[in-house]
Amino acid sequence: MKKYLIRSTAFAAVTFGLLSCFGGDKAPKEELPIMAWYSIPSDETTVERYQELKDCGFNINFTHMYGMGELKKELDVAAEVGIKVMAMANDLYTKTDSAVNVIKDHPALYGYFLRDEPLPPAFADLAAWAQRIKEADDTHAIYLNLFPSYVDSAALGCTYREYVRRFIEEVKLPMVSFDNYPVTNEGVRQLWYENLMIIAEESEKAGLPFWAFAMSVPHWNYPVPTLASLRMQMYTNLAYGAQGLQYFTYWTPGPEPFNYRDAPITLDGKRSEQYYKVQEVNRELQARAFVFVGSKVVSLAHTGETVPPGCPALEQLPSHVKSLSTSPEGAVVSLLEKGEWNYLVVVSRSLDTPITLNVGFDRKAWMIDREGNATKVAKGENSFTLEEGDAAIFKFRK
Repeated sequence: MKKYLIRSTAFAAVTFGLLSCFGGDKAPKEELPIMAWYSIPSDETTVERYQELKDCGFNINFTHMYGMGELKKELDVAAEVGIKVMAMANDLYTKTDSAVNVIKDHPALYGYFLRDEPLPPAFADLAAWAQRIKEADDTHAIYLNLFPSYVDSAALGCTYREYVRRFIEEVKLPMVSFDNYPVTNEGVRQLWYENLMIIAEESEKAGLPFWAFAMSVPHWNYPVPTLASLRMQMYTNLAYGAQGLQYFTYWTPGPEPFNYRDAPITLDGKRSEQYYKVQEVNRELQARAFVFVGSKVVSLAHTGETVPPGCPALEQLPSHVKSLSTSPEGAVVSLLEKGEWNYLVVVSRSLDTPITLNVGFDRKAWMIDREGNATKVAKGENSFTLEEGDAAIFKFRK
């Protein structure tokens, strides 16, 4: 058995959509949408600040802008540095037609933000608003973000799955987004995995992409993010099929009432240690973007002594995988397909200790590193050590 240690590495430069060569084939240039929530304040709208955001690995900015003047300045500056904007302004609701017509042809426009975490009674109004936007601009995305599954069902007025299904059927947006921040001071919320599964299943039924989050600002019951916790959140999102990624937050909100502190950019506008962690994770996510962009989840299960509630245990091996086991701490095991390739993605569920992954294939396989390069995997069973929260990614032909 050949043994490997998957080590942490940092990239030398930020590059979106890296062109990777592996297995004798060239991968197309592809890019994951990565959005910064609660981003650069309106009074900091400068080329330097937006370049700093881009250098951190973000390609979509979401700042709470309320006036059209602020929004137009944001779009102009974002275009100058080459990133997109999820647009927000009061006039987009109150004067939808005229406001949309002002910005719909702007090169920096990504889409339109409606609101955060709506309850079902708001769905009818949101659907009507979205329809007004579509009539004025049928090209760009329309976006809002749903509650996590740990919200009381009494507040939702239905089960969480019904909440997601009703949103899809009633509001009729071209994408699904939800937030669930699993890493707390007490450990990882195990129901996060079931939440991801519900979002993935309902989105797939509707033929819609879904987006998910990682927590990047310590506050309340959420600890200082680590490379391990950021990786675990983002790679698990992708293993479940996410097509867009988001961080909450980029800029530190005011401290009250939840003691927000030290997001990637601090309240006084300086880079924190989180900036460099997020930058490193974003670099490797984009280097591996070709694995995930447009891929379809074929199978998904969990290994380990116990599996998260509501999630399937790995009982049948993915296609062309002869053997697979991990340490008792367990991992997510996802098989993706794209074109002629299968991708096996294994994400550690442990933030406390490295885990061992043993895996063998019935055909040629390559392991994809953090730079997006591939190394041929030896015949027979191979043993890998995954650092806390880390992911191992393999590719092989169908």
